Amino acid sequence: MTYLAKPRLRHPTLATNKVGYTRRDYEGKISTLCAGCGHDSISAAIIEACWELDIEPHRVAKLSGIGCSSKTPDYFLGASHGFNTVHGRMPSVLTGANLANRDLLYLGVSGDGDSASIGLGQFAHAMRRGVRMAYIVENNGVYGLTKGQFSATADQGSKSKKGVVNTDSPVDLVAMALQLGASYVGRGFSGNKTQLVPLIKGAISHGGSAFIDVISPCVAFNNHPGSTKSYDYVREHNEAVSRIDFITARDEITVDMGPGEVLDVRQHDGTLLRLRSLHAGYDPGDRYAAMAHMQRHQAMGEVVTGLLYVDPLATDLHTALNTSGHPLNALGAAQLCPGAKALDRLNDSLR
Repeated sequence: MTYLAKPRLRHPTLATNKVGYTRRDYEGKISTLCAGCGHDSISAAIIEACWELDIEPHRVAKLSGIGCSSKTPDYFLGASHGFNTVHGRMPSVLTGANLANRDLLYLGVSGDGDSASIGLGQFAHAMRRGVRMAYIVENNGVYGLTKGQFSATADQGSKSKKGVVNTDSPVDLVAMALQLGASYVGRGFSGNKTQLVPLIKGAISHGGSAFIDVISPCVAFNNHPGSTKSYDYVREHNEAVSRIDFITARDEITVDMGPGEVLDVRQHDGTLLRLRSLHAGYDPGDRYAAMAHMQRHQAMGEVVTGLLYVDPLATDLHTALNTSGHPLNALGAAQLCPGAKALDRLNDSLR
């Protein structure tokens, strides 16, 4: 028997955040994914990030496509808005929702099959248009729902569970996001919650298009010797570019100043993202250096994780289109139908 609903009982001593919610209030239904799936760890990191940011769940809109990863929004933020789109179409649906109601925080959850194959064009245009959202790809290198075929992100030379060698070149979504203009780009590992939670917090609070590629091993089909998306491989080849702390500006700031360069990035909502680089000279504000650094380590068989690039002055699609500061879905007839004179002025401006 499968139980999808969690008990409503809450212990009175559970800690609450500044808006009065416990961590349990950010959870969803019980996961039906395989035991040990990395996707569940990502869900837990999203729950922790939203709780620590004091976000009211009803202010979040979570959207997904098709695949194991796209099932996960059912497992977190059960009291938020949600929409499960068709395969690969999450970015365009999210863009439309964002244009209609800019007051919500948008969280797009996708997978390597969903974003790097059928949805590759949608992913590309969402990045280049600067849609304000946190776009998380749960990347396991396989199609888990259809028994483990290689996805477009599977590394060339990696082996399937049956021993088949992948001969195709991989699609690197991080490199694409950097090239296409995403203003916040990071890579994480589902097994490293300490790094992943602040990465997600920074993405949610960012003022433009934020993208995080999370290596998330598939325990059923892609967690064996020969796989470059397995737990063992990533742990042995992980090259962390930074240790990240997210500190809200309204709180007293208390930090342990470790060695390495420090970059303070003030977000549009007044929060501060503090990055401590473990490599002297690494600049997360240099888009092209980030691409070169990632590709250099990739050639050595290393998986670079951390915050690779951030633009502290990022703008979004609403700024580019000069849309109304009031949500479009809340405009009344007077604003939407201003009369014949206004229409004549608009037509004259287009001649």
